[in-house]
Amino acid sequence: MARPESARERGAQPQPTTIETSAGGVVIRMIEGVRHVLIILDPYKKWGLPKGHVEGEETPEQAAVREVTEETGLTDLRPSEELVTIDWHFRARGRKVHKYTTFFLMYSDTGEPVPETREGITECEWVPLHMAHQRISYENASEVIQIAHQLLLEETSDETAD
Repeated sequence: MARPESARERGAQPQPTTIETSAGGVVIRMIEGVRHVLIILDPYKKWGLPKGHVEGEETPEQAAVREVTEETGLTDLRPSEELVTIDWHFRARGRKVHKYTTFFLMYSDTGEPVPETREGITECEWVPLHMAHQRISYENASEVIQIAHQLLLEETSDETAD
């Protein structure tokens, strides 16, 4: 019995990869003297960071603030420095996607986060920063948390050295 021809053997063109650009935030709040980070439970029932697509002419920082506000309801966000851009590949609706997401450090002092259920976000939770990378479901988002934690430790160390 002959084996079936592959798409390549039939002369099918390779499917192009769609590039997507997103931005998000690592939102920090001091709670009882301990730095906490805001995490969300996404539509896939996994813990992650708030993020979403860059739209129109907005900058990644503007998109990050907008998306964090939309997904968590927090309105007092103060963006700080850019942390890192991560990327990964996946398939969505039969197409190949290469997604780039830039994360920004942000601060929030007031307001209770409210999950945006229309986007499938079912929970928002403040977690101590030093433990958050263990709660995050996605390895690349866990690495983003660790980068933010290290940056904040270095800043604290610089302040005490002055």
